Amino acid sequence: MYIQRTLETFVESADKQFPVLFVTGARQVGKTTFLSKLSKNGRKFVTLDDPLALGAAKEDPALFMQKYSPPVLIDEVQYAPELLPYIKMAADKAKRKGMFWLTGSQQFHLMKGVSESLAGRVAVISLMGLSRRELIGVCRESRPFIPSPVEINSRMESGGILNLQSLYRLIWRGSYPAIASNDQLDRDLFYSSYMQTYLQRDVRDLARVGSEASFVRFIRATAARTAQILNMTELARDADVAVNTAKNWISILLTSGIIYLLEPYFTNITKRLVKTPKLYFLDTGLCAYLTEWSSSETLEAGAMSGAILETWILSELLKGFVHNGRRAPFYYYRDKDQKEIDLLIIQDGTIYPLEFKKTASPTKESIRHFERLDKIGMPIGHGGIICLVQDTWPLTQKHHAIPVSAL
Repeated sequence: MYIQRTLETFVESADKQFPVLFVTGARQVGKTTFLSKLSKNGRKFVTLDDPLALGAAKEDPALFMQKYSPPVLIDEVQYAPELLPYIKMAADKAKRKGMFWLTGSQQFHLMKGVSESLAGRVAVISLMGLSRRELIGVCRESRPFIPSPVEINSRMESGGILNLQSLYRLIWRGSYPAIASNDQLDRDLFYSSYMQTYLQRDVRDLARVGSEASFVRFIRATAARTAQILNMTELARDADVAVNTAKNWISILLTSGIIYLLEPYFTNITKRLVKTPKLYFLDTGLCAYLTEWSSSETLEAGAMSGAILETWILSELLKGFVHNGRRAPFYYYRDKDQKEIDLLIIQDGTIYPLEFKKTASPTKESIRHFERLDKIGMPIGHGGIICLVQDTWPLTQKHHAIPVSAL
């Protein structure tokens, strides 16, 4: 069953402006299903997962282009970057919008080829896993989140109720469409198969990993550090690999859509802020699987309970921007005195500060570090704590307790 995606509106708009659309994202986020559902006007479909199609694309791309003339959807285009110059020539010759729809993973060499071959001709669009609003059928109302009282109240009206058990069940199963939309699907089997596919396809293509077991150990160690500041030396030590190897493998996880690095906010005025990013797994189900939590109940009661909740909240906020075709203006704050704010959303010159807490009884004490933002010299907008309260209420004149159901 197809679940409507927030990104549909943006894709329909971009299709009217560019001859080429390129939808990227991690494996199993639904790129092919998404574009296939939107396909109209007799658009052909070909996947380069098919060895015969891939062979034709690599050996004789000109003939391939004749056989699959536009409008066409080419799936997994990263396997045949040889097609990109021919797509450019076809787009330049016909000068029509919406000729080529491409899907693929955001591999570095592919993105370099896209930027060089299709500059000015391609809209590069990212797709993530299902957001909660997509799952509950209100994706059209899913806008980038800004914590104003009007926005929070509007989201509360359409967001339904999300209790503790339902929330951690959602977190534990994750956001890949196949597993999120089918509660009968065996969760462990899905993620085991996902890891095998990911290791055998994406990792093999992105880098030569000498030991598959070492890479699995590394990705497990990375998952255990979600919502933490990235310390490459400690990560390399715990995974028993060299620091340079850890840096290379972090770039693989980033490029293939497994992790997200949240940068610290830094200006010349605030020189005391740290410059190291925080690491987040983009899918909480995969993160929980890699860290071996056998049920949503044990996850909720365990040592990773707070970190996995923070990871889920950030991921949901990120989807709100990405699925509307926007870059997420996200940063975190942490100074040398260890004073930290989980998230700063900076929009139109205003800072919107947010904390993420596993609590149903937040207090003003939880937002005490917001006052540190005064020295930055920018306007401070509405903010608050996204937490487990059932209804919103003011903590100060500008900051509120915000239920997770508002996401």
